[in-house]
Amino acid sequence: MCGIVGYVGPQQAAPLLLEGLGRLEHRGYDSAGIAVLGPGKESRVRVAKKAGRVRDLADELPKRFSGKVGVGHTRWATHGPANDVNAHPHVDTKGDVAIVHNGIIDNAAALRADLADAGVDLVSDTDTEVLAHLIGRSEAQTLEGKVAEALARIEGTYGLAVLHAAYPDRIVVARNGSPLIIGIGDHEMFVASDLAALVRYTTRVAHLDDGELATLTADGFSTYRHDLTSVPRSATDLELDPTAYDAGEHESFMRKELLEQPEVAERVLRGRLDERFGTSHLGGLDLDPRELRAIRRVKILGCGSAYYVGQMGAGLIEELARIPADAEAASEFRYRNPIIEPETLYVVVSQSGETIDTLLAVQEIRRKGGQVVGLVNVVGSAIARECGRGIYLHAGPEVAVASTKALTNMFLGFALLALQLGRVRDLSIADGRRLVAALQALPAQIGEVLALEPELTGLAARLAESHSLFFIGRVRGFPVAREGAQKFKEITYRHAEAYQTSELKHGPLALIEPSVPTVAIVPDDELTERNVGALHEVAARGGPLVVVTHASVDLGDLPSQASVHRVDVPRSERELDPILMTVVLQILAYHAAQSLGLDIDKPRNLAKSVTVE
Repeated sequence: MCGIVGYVGPQQAAPLLLEGLGRLEHRGYDSAGIAVLGPGKESRVRVAKKAGRVRDLADELPKRFSGKVGVGHTRWATHGPANDVNAHPHVDTKGDVAIVHNGIIDNAAALRADLADAGVDLVSDTDTEVLAHLIGRSEAQTLEGKVAEALARIEGTYGLAVLHAAYPDRIVVARNGSPLIIGIGDHEMFVASDLAALVRYTTRVAHLDDGELATLTADGFSTYRHDLTSVPRSATDLELDPTAYDAGEHESFMRKELLEQPEVAERVLRGRLDERFGTSHLGGLDLDPRELRAIRRVKILGCGSAYYVGQMGAGLIEELARIPADAEAASEFRYRNPIIEPETLYVVVSQSGETIDTLLAVQEIRRKGGQVVGLVNVVGSAIARECGRGIYLHAGPEVAVASTKALTNMFLGFALLALQLGRVRDLSIADGRRLVAALQALPAQIGEVLALEPELTGLAARLAESHSLFFIGRVRGFPVAREGAQKFKEITYRHAEAYQTSELKHGPLALIEPSVPTVAIVPDDELTERNVGALHEVAARGGPLVVVTHASVDLGDLPSQASVHRVDVPRSERELDPILMTVVLQILAYHAAQSLGLDIDKPRNLAKSVTVE
């Protein structure tokens, strides 16, 4: 959610920090700041910070803000409102220490009280300021020792970077539950909470695990535990294209990522489909056929859109493999003291691989001896490393807060998993081949859906005029409706609510009126007649309808005065139809937000990677 960037080396730090923070804007924030260590023997910490955007900070930065060691931060408010004082970096009383911090310190209130009793004047509302004072008051003889001593008193999560005027050649960083990546350059070092801030300068990185600290100097880095014993960490070269983090000719990242979906869908399927045997190959699962057959249940965990696509995945697994499967919000999972079953396969889903609720669920499962695999997009992310096995999505960097291409590849990842689980059980080779052929055709069909954009643009603008909308679907269509409502509300700020179509008459019909449109998911399947009947119930009460359906579906004689807009989607196999209908809803949400003049890539109050509970 918040963003961290740090630099130590021969260049002036401030321009690099500002550029890095600009590349982290997608994470969500309300203020920004940087700190540098000034040149010379009498080095001092200089801080500039401001509520608002990174560009506001850059506009007010003093012209002479020199220093070759520095840290920067974009803050997403947790303790205290968004203002200049609460913005990071925070400093100690003497002004020797500057710290930037992602995460939440659970015992901040008690530590603030202790510091106040000791005569320390706390100037902000934040939990982070506590750390600055604890480090500044430490009597340890090294900066590493001061940071470790302060962290020993902390309960909670953190990714942090610390400067100290007495140690002008270094940055000390630490991680516990919040991501940090070390970037290795040529006689210069970087640190960031997201690869996006690093890729212009280096793709050689090292990852910190929870409970580890590192010292960065221009000549290299060293890592260690809280007791300062050394922990060897090797660097990894990532195959990343820096231009993937640029919107290029597109007006927004979300539009770029929408249009990339046929390409990335083909990429996630490449080399994983077996036409001969009608199955899929997922070597990253590290499960042989005997182990796959031993699975008696599948539990899927994710948050937000990952949870909704997890519901789609659970339906696929039950339908194809005929074993019980369900999806649950990862944010609730560990708090109900879950029963971890040895014959259950737990599948965790996260685009970033850093979602804190999902990461904590993985740790709970592993602590209780469960087998867990990850469905993640970012190679080397915390969830990928914690699981140790799974399915990479190969969607490429996704910058917009609202997920499009990563979500599509999540669905395809579940389709591959369901196909493999089905074929080691009772799914016939004929059905397997049918699904393989359908999966091979999907990238081109996604392109056909994207070609509907001119038709959908005006429709989206009309939907945006309404302040409340319903999205409805049944069985396979319900998680599509949930994801559609999620996408619409998060980037248009309109109230959008999803219901099972069968539940309309159990309450929601009371809210149907001409000012409340209903977006209905009506595939041509075994429930078509039931779904069409519900459309007539809505139309009879004056509710406008947008029906996402197939050309073969007969909607019947709807009332002549009813407002009905039909969107016909290319037809796949019924098990795979949900993803094509989901892409329609992505396009509608995008153009609705655009018609309202909103910041589509950075919706208010939200963040791309949720790294605090």
